[in-house]
Amino acid sequence: MSFGYLAALLTSLAGLTLLDVRFKLAFFNRPIRSLVTIAVPYFFFVTWDLTGIEGGIFFRGESLHVVGISVFNEFPIEELFFLAVLCYTALIGYAALERARK
Repeated sequence: MSFGYLAALLTSLAGLTLLDVRFKLAFFNRPIRSLVTIAVPYFFFVTWDLTGIEGGIFFRGESLHVVGISVFNEFPIEELFFLAVLCYTALIGYAALERARK
């Protein structure tokens, strides 16, 4: 059991949050809008993953870098944080590009 990947994901979320605090790009500019913008694709991707797992398309591979805890069958806990990083990165990137365009 290793916390390397989970630690990297949490560090990434912390870094994104620091960028958001510093430049007020998402949650620290428009919190409700940002929450909805993150939540909709987040739950879409969780549903996508669960559907893929149920259909036998997705499965949890073996790795020395994961904790080994599954939230659902074949759905590692790290996936929840990965999807958060994915969605938050997209939102921060989009907001930064929009601000730079003005």
